[in-house]
Amino acid sequence: MKRRQFVVALGSTLVLSPIGGRAQQLPLPVIGFLGPGSPASDANRVEGFRQGLNDSGYVEGKNLTIDYRWAEWHRDRFSAMASDLVNRKVFLIAAMTLSAALAAKAVATAIPIVFETSGDPVKLGLVASLARPGGNVTGVTGLGEELLPKRVELLHELIPKARVLALMTNPVGTFARTQAREALAVANSLDLKLHVINSPEGDFDAAFAKLTELQAEGLVIAGDSLFTSHLNELVALTLKHKVPAIYPAREFAAAGGLISYGSDFVHTHRLAGIYAGRILKGEKPADLPVQQTTKVELYINLATAKALGITVPISLVGRADEVIE
Repeated sequence: MKRRQFVVALGSTLVLSPIGGRAQQLPLPVIGFLGPGSPASDANRVEGFRQGLNDSGYVEGKNLTIDYRWAEWHRDRFSAMASDLVNRKVFLIAAMTLSAALAAKAVATAIPIVFETSGDPVKLGLVASLARPGGNVTGVTGLGEELLPKRVELLHELIPKARVLALMTNPVGTFARTQAREALAVANSLDLKLHVINSPEGDFDAAFAKLTELQAEGLVIAGDSLFTSHLNELVALTLKHKVPAIYPAREFAAAGGLISYGSDFVHTHRLAGIYAGRILKGEKPADLPVQQTTKVELYINLATAKALGITVPISLVGRADEVIE
């Protein structure tokens, strides 16, 4: 080979082979995350999702990028956020509530979607079947409205002398009618009077005025993003009115609420993270059955019980996943 040819060939080799023998780095895959609340309110759930990804071999910032979008409890924002993620051409969309999943499915026809929600995803229009979802959507479903009757039972166990209770629901919520019907049936079986108080658009002062008018001795709060978005306000009002209340998620008890009983959302988010990792590795959503989990958690705030003059039965304390003192 002539010297000139050798120099040209050597130069080409240097261009194709970076210094130190390192291959050219490819951009990290990006997944979009549609969250109903905020980074602060959903911190534990996000950590669960990250743990699921880690279990599948993906670490945020190392071999994966997550583009977080937060609705701040405004459901009408999901459509625009989902469209934005589609325009960005993310690899996958993780939709962490029913509204987010429906919004993502409406615009992301070719992008895989992993949802986390409660209720029946077939009836809700997310998948064709649980065993074979079909299409580009799969995910995890936990218990939702099924837990409301149990909250009535637990509150009765906590304050057995109370004969009049109230149930706070969002009348425009997805499960409002079902929740009220099931709760009323359980209340009747326990010889309790249960009044349903509708609280649309967060008019909680009016709801508590009605609560006082009805002389309700306890309050059951249904699971709904409206109530979760105002959890601090609701907890403050129950303490102000000295009303024993049971809530749908641990965040309420952590904020000073008396007792909470609901799905273990950290667990469901972890399962969603595992599915996201499997899809990143090449599996298809259509081939991943919807995971159904019945894991629930019970939290009791003993400090609040003391402030309300309530002695929590030992049997109830023994069943709690965590007791806050």
